Amino acid sequence: MNDIQILRKLAAEYFEASQSEANDKRRVLHRAVNDLKMIRPVVLIEEIPFHELNVDGSLTLQCEDETFRGVEDFLRKKLFHWKHFPGDMILTPYFPVYKGYTSTGIGVSVHEETLATDANNGIVAHEYEDQLATEEDVAKLHTPVLSYDEEGTIARFNKIANAIGDVLPVKIVGHNSYITMWDQISSLRGVTPLLIDLAERPEFSHKIIEKFTEIEISISEQMEKLGLYEANPIDIHSTSALNSALPGKLDGGPVKRSQIWGRGMAQIFASVSKSMHEEFDIDYMKKVMEPFGLVYYGCCEPLDRKIDIVEKLPHLRKIGVTPWADVDAATEIIGKKYVVANKPNPASVASGVLDEDALRKEIGRTIAACKRNGCSCDIVLKDISSASYRLENLVRWEQIAMELVNNW
Repeated sequence: MNDIQILRKLAAEYFEASQSEANDKRRVLHRAVNDLKMIRPVVLIEEIPFHELNVDGSLTLQCEDETFRGVEDFLRKKLFHWKHFPGDMILTPYFPVYKGYTSTGIGVSVHEETLATDANNGIVAHEYEDQLATEEDVAKLHTPVLSYDEEGTIARFNKIANAIGDVLPVKIVGHNSYITMWDQISSLRGVTPLLIDLAERPEFSHKIIEKFTEIEISISEQMEKLGLYEANPIDIHSTSALNSALPGKLDGGPVKRSQIWGRGMAQIFASVSKSMHEEFDIDYMKKVMEPFGLVYYGCCEPLDRKIDIVEKLPHLRKIGVTPWADVDAATEIIGKKYVVANKPNPASVASGVLDEDALRKEIGRTIAACKRNGCSCDIVLKDISSASYRLENLVRWEQIAMELVNNW
């Protein structure tokens, strides 16, 4: 088969799955969670190490054209996911062509050394060289200028649509928000100098985060004006995004921030005090998040003892509850006010043979805590650095999680 024949076969399989009753039912479950009217917890598996899972060759790319290989990769991974460990995943009834854009940059860039233990794994260890060590370094920071590559986007759309559009609709789509100021700063500085300066040079640290706040506000304003945001995403950073409040009425113009989710986090603040977390992130994040319709905050940083400061964010709807958080304490405070975005420990699938008893205990504790406190919840296995090259670990994880939530 040639490239187009390969893609058309995969596209037909994908479209059939996207039209299934299961896909429709899952949309109802997703929306109920984010509307704080949960039917049962939603289970998702994301950030998957596909390079470890190609047991039958179905993930092996066969196309030669670079653009078509990207389409093929998307379709093969989605179909593999759907077949082996779907949980409550949703498939869009179209192939997405993301709007391309460029940025002039913020004045500094990451300098690093990396170390890999698996040459096939894109997740590696990083040692960063501090690029923001002095006042002079910070002065280099500036807001970038974004430009929408409409010509390139339309060219990609036409090429893909001509190949598969009569089998699977092709749609130009925008992007989600993703505000990670301290993640960016940690990549530009390294963890140690960043944390030391929070304590020893607080005014200097404030100057850095003030600059990044200006940068992120400018980026989000430009994204809005250029029409680069997506009105109807099915997910927001690996969790369900569907809800009844957004996007509201669309007028055909650029999607506004008030019509989409704002996504924020400060993962490097896992080890700082609540007062410091509020002073150096929440107080600034409030300014960035104000224009957005709904807000999802928190990633790998435990927030169970910081819910009261997170609640100060405008339009808050969803809070991340990491494996390192006390789920009982977090859900007691969150209650019916916000969605619990629970992240079970991905080490469970990375440690050789899956410990099923431990997994049942972990997810069972989350479900019991949410039921006890009336929480709406999605349960998302993500940050999966490895599944020990054992597809069965992910298959069994999904089966157990679905068994538990279906007994809700």
